[in-house]
Parts: sequence; structure tokens; C-alpha cells
Amino acid sequence: MSPANTNLKETITTLLSQIGMSARAFQGTGLISCSPITGEAIGEVSSHTPTEMRAAIEKADLAFKGWRCVPAPKRGELIRLFGEELRQNKEALGQLVTIEAGKILQEGLGEVQEMIDICDFAVGLSRQLYGLTMASERPGHRMMETWHPLGVVGLITPFNFPVAVWAWNFALAIICGNATVWKPSEKTPLTALACQHLFDNAVAKFKDAPDGLSCLIQGGRDVTDVLVDHPRVALVSATGSTEMGRSVGQRVAKRFGKSLLELGGNNAMIVTPSADLTLAYRAITFSAVGTSGQRCTTLRRLFVHRSMKADVLTKLKQIYESLPIGNPLEEGTLCGPLIDGHSYTAFQNTVHKAQSEGGNLVAGGVRVLSDQYPNGYYVSPALLDMPDHTDSLFTETFAPILYVVSYDTLDEAIAMNNQVPQGLSSCVFTTDIREAEYFLSAQGSDCGIANVNIGPSGAEIGGAFGGEKETGGGRESGSDSWRNYMRRATNTVNYSSELPLAQGIKFDL
Repeated sequence: MSPANTNLKETITTLLSQIGMSARAFQGTGLISCSPITGEAIGEVSSHTPTEMRAAIEKADLAFKGWRCVPAPKRGELIRLFGEELRQNKEALGQLVTIEAGKILQEGLGEVQEMIDICDFAVGLSRQLYGLTMASERPGHRMMETWHPLGVVGLITPFNFPVAVWAWNFALAIICGNATVWKPSEKTPLTALACQHLFDNAVAKFKDAPDGLSCLIQGGRDVTDVLVDHPRVALVSATGSTEMGRSVGQRVAKRFGKSLLELGGNNAMIVTPSADLTLAYRAITFSAVGTSGQRCTTLRRLFVHRSMKADVLTKLKQIYESLPIGNPLEEGTLCGPLIDGHSYTAFQNTVHKAQSEGGNLVAGGVRVLSDQYPNGYYVSPALLDMPDHTDSLFTETFAPILYVVSYDTLDEAIAMNNQVPQGLSSCVFTTDIREAEYFLSAQGSDCGIANVNIGPSGAEIGGAFGGEKETGGGRESGSDSWRNYMRRATNTVNYSSELPLAQGIKFDL
């Protein structure tokens, strides 16, 4: 498939019709979707107003009041039906993600698979919303904790994972008894429409779900502000930049709401002398250039033992110069476009800044395919040999830039890993069990994700996902992730005929 024989706008219409959507659904005004593949407009949807956002929140609040009374396993049945809709439409939705977000088709399909996986996970959790029973110090008393739905959950999601991040939150919020209001990225409105349509199909089959359980609001900062500040929104789950998260977190805290923040990453890999380099090179390549470096878990800093740095750079240069860059719909492409011109400018400026700090551009770092795609921003991933852990390495640039720095001791490498303000993902490649365990210990990586012999990029829904420091501290997926979307109550039941007080207090009338 190539631009010469494919009209992306027509392809979008075909894909949406395959999942049962009318062309009228994406013929609104106000919000234009452009594909990063060619830069062309592929659809326009209605942009909502702050008033419409407030109405959606009120509608979701009303839906919550009915949904919270439905038994959790029954709520799980709705998510099971949604998962079936996703299975049946995986190919079409995966292609839609690729066209609108620019990631290669395998990654687009993989993202939809994540949605399916989290639905399966949520269905299981709907029968495992456990509370503890505690021994009371007072005779004839029982203590326990119970968990209840929060209310309206606001979801703010990014362009780079336009459907998976939403599903991670949405599936669990629904089985926990909440209603949701979703504000997707302005850059990927069509995938949001498709997901809402598929959920509506599941609701129609379920039959007993209240109207307003999932409200989709498209738009910009003005509608986001309403969602963040509204007192009826019990939890705001926001994924994006650290700057965005800092604003959201402070504003939600000001009204004593809850927030779940998944923010920037500046992820590192340590390659030790004992590492299996065959594994390491594969992990480096996928982690550094997958999604064109536009993942929060992208590998950005590579710490290599001084004794092997020259050889590693030589091999990586060969790999980088042979990377298949191009149309993400075409088989064999490993690196597609950046999302837009702003991302390209940031990429270019960051490469120049690293060079001004003494960095040597070993490979890549330039725009490519501009003749074929004049309005698409394709770049050759940048490989930079850095003299030290300079200023550039403290900032996350959402683009395929890999800094390589040498180290002498493992403690030195771990210190550099931990030195940045972000704390999302990290890894070490070693066959020395002592090095591996040390990296995972309290003295090792300070990140929310720490891996051994696997890259920092990519996650399974069975494990908690999130990071520390300026990454926000939030956790999504994982065994106890459901607790984010519920409130805990402690209950004490007196089944005796006496009224003893705690701590042995005497208060007799």
C-alpha cells in the first residue's frame, strides 16, 4: 500500500464503515484530523463546547447513580461484550490507529490487542474486588473494609496511544461501578469515535446499561479545563507531558479530587560487560525507534561500559543506517513519521543542542522522504555519542533520539539512571545475577518499572504501569489497579449487647 495508489480519506471511510459507522459520524466541524503519514486531512469531527462538557458530566453523574447499584460481575459482562466487539474489529481499528497516529501497523494492531487484554483482565477483576476483614480489639465486634465506586471518572488521553490508554482506565472504571467522560487528544479524534461506537454496540447487546455511562467530548483546552475543575468529577486520569500533569494535579488537588497521572519518561538502559549483546541490540532498536520514539517508555539514554562503547556504537550505527523508514502501512517498515511539524522542530532543536554540548551525531538526525511526503515528517532516528550526562539528557524529547554515554562502574551507571527528574522505566542487560539483583534492589533503579534483559519499552497489562518523581506516581493495570477507581470505607459491626470502647476507654453514664 502506498500513497500513489491509496487515498487515506477514502480508506478511513471504508474502515469506519467496516465497524458499522456512518460517514455522517465524522463529518462535523471544528476539529480536523490529519494523518501524519502524508499530512493530509482525513476527517473532521464536531468540536464540543464547555457547556456541552458540563452537560456530559451531569449526564455521566446520573448514569453513575444507577450503575453503582449493578453487581460488579454483571458490570463485568458489559466489558466482556465490549472485548468481543474489539476482537471482531481488531484489523479495522488497528489500521485506523496507524493512519491517524502514524505508528506502524503491527503496533496499531498490538494496541488494539492491549484493549482486548485489559477487557479480559477487567472481567476477571469484576469478581475480585476484595476487601479485608480485620480482628477487632473489642469483643463481639467485627471490622471490615468495603470498596465503593467513586462517581464520574474523567479520562484525558494522548495521541501516541489513542485507544490503549483509554481502555486501561475505562474498562476498570466501568467494572468498578463508575461512569466516564473521555477527552481524547485533538490529534486522534477518529479513533475515539470508533471506540465509542464499538462500546455503544456492546451497550445495545447488554441492554441494561444507563445512558451516559461513557461520554465522549472532543475539543481543546477549554473543554479540558471544565473536566479538570468540575466538582462532580471524582477522579481525573491524565496521560501526557509533565507540564500538563503538574497543572492537572494541582488543580484537582485544590478541590480535593483524586488524580491518576501518567507523565513523561526519560528511560535508560545499562549494558554491562557480561551482557548478551544479541539480545541487547534488538531491545535497543525497538525501544529507541519504535513508534518513532513517541512512547513514554522509549529508550532515550544508553549507558555502556567504557570498555565496549566503541564496538557498541559501531554496531548501532550499522543498524540505524539500515532501518526501514517509511509509510507505516507498508509491510517491513519499522519507523514511521513523527506526529506533526512541531514534533519535527523539537527533534531538530534537540539534536542541535546535544551537538553543542559536545555530542557526536553518529547516525541519523535528519528529515527524510520529504520529496515523497512533503507534508509528512519522517526522520532518520538520531544516534548521539555524548561525552557526559549533559543537560540535554535531563529532558524528554518525544522523538527518536538516543544518547550513548560511557560508564566505569555499575554504581556510576545507576546514579546516572536515577539522576533525571523522570522515573518511569529502566533496564539493565547483564548475565551476572549480582548485577541484576542489585539493579532491582532499593539501591538500584528508582523507576516504577525496572527490567532485566528486556528493554524499557512496552508493558503487559498484568503488571502495574507507571513511574515516580515527575512521571506522576500513578499506576495503571496490575493486580490492585482497580483501587484507583473506588473509595474505601472501614466498617465496624457490633453484634454483642455491650458497647466497649476502643483503647479501653471508660465512659460510663
